[in-house]
Amino acid sequence: MAARSWPAHGLRWPSAVGLAICAAAASCASARLFPLRAPMATDTDLRSFSAPCRVEPSKKDPNHLACTPDLYVSPLAWDGSDNSIFRPLARVFAVDPAGEAPNVNSMDEVPDSAWFTNRIGARPMSLDEVSRGACEPRLILDDPTEVGVWVVDQGKMNGSSEGFRVNIPGKGKYLFKSDEGGGVERPTGASAIGATAYHDVGFFTSCEQIVYFKPSALKLTPGLRFADNSGIVRDFDQARLDKVLKGSGRRGEYIRMQASAWLPGHLLGPFRYEGTRGDDPNDVIRHEDRRDLRGGRLLAAWLDHFDAREQNTMDSWISDRGKDDPDASPGYVRHYYLDTSDCIGSEWAWDAISKRLGYSYLLDYGDIGLDFVTLGIRSPVYDHIERTPGREKFGYFNVRDFEAERWKNEYPNPAFSRMTERDGAWMARILSRFTPEMVSAIAKLGEFSDPGDTAFVAETLEGRLERILDRYLTRLSPIADVHIEGNALLCGTDLAERRGVRDAAAFAYEARLARGAPLAVTRRSGGEVCVALPRIAGDGGPADESPARYFGVAIADGVAPGPLVAYLYDRGPARGYALAGIERPSRERSR
Repeated sequence: MAARSWPAHGLRWPSAVGLAICAAAASCASARLFPLRAPMATDTDLRSFSAPCRVEPSKKDPNHLACTPDLYVSPLAWDGSDNSIFRPLARVFAVDPAGEAPNVNSMDEVPDSAWFTNRIGARPMSLDEVSRGACEPRLILDDPTEVGVWVVDQGKMNGSSEGFRVNIPGKGKYLFKSDEGGGVERPTGASAIGATAYHDVGFFTSCEQIVYFKPSALKLTPGLRFADNSGIVRDFDQARLDKVLKGSGRRGEYIRMQASAWLPGHLLGPFRYEGTRGDDPNDVIRHEDRRDLRGGRLLAAWLDHFDAREQNTMDSWISDRGKDDPDASPGYVRHYYLDTSDCIGSEWAWDAISKRLGYSYLLDYGDIGLDFVTLGIRSPVYDHIERTPGREKFGYFNVRDFEAERWKNEYPNPAFSRMTERDGAWMARILSRFTPEMVSAIAKLGEFSDPGDTAFVAETLEGRLERILDRYLTRLSPIADVHIEGNALLCGTDLAERRGVRDAAAFAYEARLARGAPLAVTRRSGGEVCVALPRIAGDGGPADESPARYFGVAIADGVAPGPLVAYLYDRGPARGYALAGIERPSRERSR
């Protein structure tokens, strides 16, 4: 039986084409789909390695040696033109069929790695934990009561928003950024909301929070410089600081800004959404083929994070020696998402572009072709989209015009473009864990002055989430958390039923062995369903991994066209059943 190999990881994943569920019969002897072993829970890319050393002068030592991978510089103009023009044109002549993601374990999940850590998709999270995101208690900033205790030690070196870096005793370094236009509150609120959602899902992010402080709390270090997206370096003096503060939001005498905690480790520049990093031996899976990066498209669609591109990412070298020697070897590369300020309704200065965000690429060859073929007669959604009255600060962020399957970011993202149905279903299962109460708690992180703004964001996020779940939890089986209970039952939770994607009456559960023998099904509250397992083998006879002990159970929920198929070993009454793996075929196979 064919199987795909996960390079350098030793993981085996069965082909989903042409498989039959094995029953307790000799027909299983020809192949073993899943070995009798625990699923891979942690990727080997977290293992430390030693990088070559090079001279990297510092203020204290001009001959300082840095033993890390090289710094990668991602020019803004090149990233946009490459993904909008050159890469799409190159793919016209390329033979590069998109297959399924290889970084998936036997339970159809993504193991913890240097890219992703299972959080809300793997364990219950409280409202407090969901709201905290990456902000550990030690990183939370309180209102400073003393003068000059927050030291401004660097101007913000890139990006469209104004800001500066602050060094806070006992806390560390933070990048402070202002709202564009002052008083709008959307960009800073979006940063806190978006980063928290990304962290809760499982990605690595910075701690993002809204802070209010008096200007007197700041102390400017003389001789600072800064550069914006134009690349021109200027002085960051008191006049510039005053300009940034003047353009920020206010509550009385307090300034409102977004505070981004400085990332740990030695920063290496952005990661790319395609290829691999040549100087990282752990990086063996092409980025565009990673399920976590592919599935991230649905998370971006939920938040309307159209600016999900390599410029808003960061690789960091995590040295085994910690913060005392951050650029020493051995260590490993961790991958972060940055800057979600363009979520929940960001706009461009050009309204015609703003209307297209989320619905069409800036340079969309598909739309151009359709307009040409239809002679411009067609009426795409961005031709008639409107802002929500009273909530104009959130641009065109809404539920009414949102279609999860058709959402697009600013320009093509190599990983997003290769998202398969299975990648989307994986992310949808994670997103379904956000309850309406959790969504409301995340919306409150924006700390909007108008309670109506908070309510609007919560309602819109919940509405968009419902549309994502309606689309991606109804094509492949949404049954998850599969486990053996009491050495007699195979149980799981139907996330579509639990989240109310369909009325409870729509779910009609059936379970069978491959050869058609029905199995008793017990339905519990909260979408949980259990199947009575048959005895396939006795205590004596063949070894645990013998095909005679191997069998499959298919569970259909009456909503998704395909079942969940669980593969088990019957090790006898004394040792019980062992769950070896699961798969989610797109439709029920012939018996």
